[in-house]
Amino acid sequence: MIYQVINGLIQKAIETGLIEKTDHIYVRNQIMHLLQLESFPESAEAAVDGESPDLLDKLVDYATKQHIIDDVFDDKEILAANIMNCFVARPSVINAVFQEKYRKSPKEATDYFYQLSKNSNYIQMKRIEKNIHFKAKTEYGDLDITINLSKPEKDPEQLKRERANKQPIHYPKCVLCVENEGYTGRTGYPARANHRVINVPLMEENWYLQYSPYVYYNEHSILLAEEHRDMKIDKQAFERLLTFIDKFPHYFIGSNADLPIVGGSILSHDHYQGGRYRFAMTDAEEAFSFKLNNHDNVTAHVLNWPLSVIRLNGADKEHLTEAADHILQVWKNYSDETADIKAFSGNTPHNTITPIARMRDGVYELDLVLRNNRTSEEHPMGIFHPHADVHHIKKENIGLIEVMGLAVLPPRLKDELAEINEFLLNKPSDVEGYHQEWAQSIKEKHGTISTPSDAKLIMKQELGLKFSKVLEDCGVFKEKSGFDRFIRTLNK
Repeated sequence: MIYQVINGLIQKAIETGLIEKTDHIYVRNQIMHLLQLESFPESAEAAVDGESPDLLDKLVDYATKQHIIDDVFDDKEILAANIMNCFVARPSVINAVFQEKYRKSPKEATDYFYQLSKNSNYIQMKRIEKNIHFKAKTEYGDLDITINLSKPEKDPEQLKRERANKQPIHYPKCVLCVENEGYTGRTGYPARANHRVINVPLMEENWYLQYSPYVYYNEHSILLAEEHRDMKIDKQAFERLLTFIDKFPHYFIGSNADLPIVGGSILSHDHYQGGRYRFAMTDAEEAFSFKLNNHDNVTAHVLNWPLSVIRLNGADKEHLTEAADHILQVWKNYSDETADIKAFSGNTPHNTITPIARMRDGVYELDLVLRNNRTSEEHPMGIFHPHADVHHIKKENIGLIEVMGLAVLPPRLKDELAEINEFLLNKPSDVEGYHQEWAQSIKEKHGTISTPSDAKLIMKQELGLKFSKVLEDCGVFKEKSGFDRFIRTLNK
């Protein structure tokens, strides 16, 4: 049976264009070596039908049952990546194909690389399909809600190994370093044997394009610096984002903020995130426009969005960069006690920006989301961070993806929301204590709910409203008057 599974995986790779038919003997021999098979019967011509991730799981299961590897998470991940690496061309070949397609069309090049990343199982589509995803209508537009079920839980033996592995290893320096390309992995560090990146030079530096292995939206990509250095939001960052848009006008690209609390999960490696997806923030309406003195070639307006966002548009990249840098420099030193904003505590800075760039109708567009990471006794996790009353839904940092209107919520909510559904239908339920007040308020708001489908629909709506509140907590200006004071400072 194992031979037919290998044949099936090879046949699928040929069908998807991952390899040519003439490669099949070479690939088969490589897989045989990994599975400690010394021969391949001539009679084993049949191929098991199925999707590549399912066939791959069968091979990994075989390896554990035959004690080729231990039945431990990292061992299985490493073997799976090594098997798929047998199908993936060397980086130089993939980069050459990408550049050839890019000369025809940037979209054709990214389509090729995205499909390759899925076909090679680097992007874990089978796991991603487990996520619960829906849109929720709010006053800010249709927000995306995702309950993240894609990342597998580690087994007890895996956790035991990680605790016992006390010898520090500093290669690669982090999970974003270019040195992850083709890296086999180890206990506590992800397998990346089937991982490939595309060299994208930006402003006389080497940067590399890859896709996230757990994409949260279409073509969720990561652009990482060759040098392992800290995240930094400055004029050069704005220039890089706009330069990338020049190269790939069908993508947006943005950066997490560069300070704790308001930044992403990895601040130690300079990187951006992009892709081809239309977030609710992309279509956010204009709240009001204003003139930016000394920047006549740039239009500016504030968005009707839960966070505090200035949107700049301009046909000239240099003028737009100058305007964005002016706003950044003023904001970094801006304090407003009325709005609870302090730029510094001693020498510690609090103000920064989450920038997002895109091309709209041939004109550059740059969204500047004003962020502040100060804490207080009332809000020890952050004054402009999700407050305690929404922690039962989301208490983690609000990074770039959430800023644009896509909630990434913890897996516990799948079962917890199901219990609230039962509560709304007046059925026996076990609602978590931290959800009790919320569940009761939903019941009082909607009255008698007669069908499970109605209960689920109401839960989706209410979860969207709760996520809106999460984002509103992160807005530094709760009222237009606060924005007006900042704008006057900009124009001094």
